[in-house]
Formats: sequence, C-alpha cells, structure tokens
Amino acid sequence: MISLKKLFTPVKSINSEEAKKFMAGKPEGAYTLLDVRQPGEYEAEHIPGAKLIPLPGLKESLSQLDKQKPVIVY
Repeated sequence: MISLKKLFTPVKSINSEEAKKFMAGKPEGAYTLLDVRQPGEYEAEHIPGAKLIPLPGLKESLSQLDKQKPVIVY
C-alpha cells in the first residue's frame, strides 16, 4: 500500500487555468481527477470524469488510485 506522503510528494500546486491546460493536453485516462469533497457536494456539481473520494476516507482508499498516473486533487 502506498502512503499518503509518498503519493503526494512532490506536490506541485497549480491554479484552475493551469489544470484546464494540463487536462486539455492529455488523452482521457492519462490522469486522475480526484474530488475530495463530501458526496452531497459532488452530487450537486462536479467536474465530469472526477473520481469521488471524500478527504476523511482518502487514506483508506489510496488503493483505488493508479500510482502511475498524475493526480489532480480538488
């Protein structure tokens, strides 16, 4: 199992415009778009293709993420 520290190190912070450019330049499935909000927030509105893993359960759900792909977390 991968640790949180290893998964998110090194971390590069990007703004929304940089994220849009990154996603536009990659084929579908080349990265993971991770929504860490609560289910109600996700259901109300989310970015298409985003995977929901609420932040409180992230540590227990790391195995759901492909460690070979970049992860964009919001």
